[in-house]
Amino acid sequence: MKTFRPFHTIAVMALAWFVAGVASAHVTISPRESQAGATEKYTVRVPTEGKVATTSAEVEIPEGVIFETMQVPNGWTYELKRKDDRVVAITFQMNVKPGEFAEFSFVARNPRDKAQLHWTLRQKFADGKMTDFTKRANGEPMPTALTKLNPIKPR
Repeated sequence: MKTFRPFHTIAVMALAWFVAGVASAHVTISPRESQAGATEKYTVRVPTEGKVATTSAEVEIPEGVIFETMQVPNGWTYELKRKDDRVVAITFQMNVKPGEFAEFSFVARNPRDKAQLHWTLRQKFADGKMTDFTKRANGEPMPTALTKLNPIKPR
């Protein structure tokens, strides 16, 4: 005869929730909602969940977004990729050890004529592997790579 053990059940459920949360963690950009035409501070969070350190993260800036400035943590380097006079991507080089995360921020002006921004987010590891956190396997955009833009309010 089995005995019901509430503590054991709660512990198993908590572990399952924790593992699911870690398994779904990935590079993200926030905020997930902003205003069309607004100047916004965007923050990219880069966690290293596996056993291999992160060495760089890349963000491609969606068409219509105007890059203005950024915050660079000490010890990081970066490269801005330009097309004509527009910044179209930022690649940050850093060392994020397993079990740690890093964040970097930049300020950009949102386009006035779009309903959402679809960011391209990539993470490169010390073993040379790269993971793209932009689209799901079915081709749908990941919600963590989207920013909804609320329309400009009429005066």
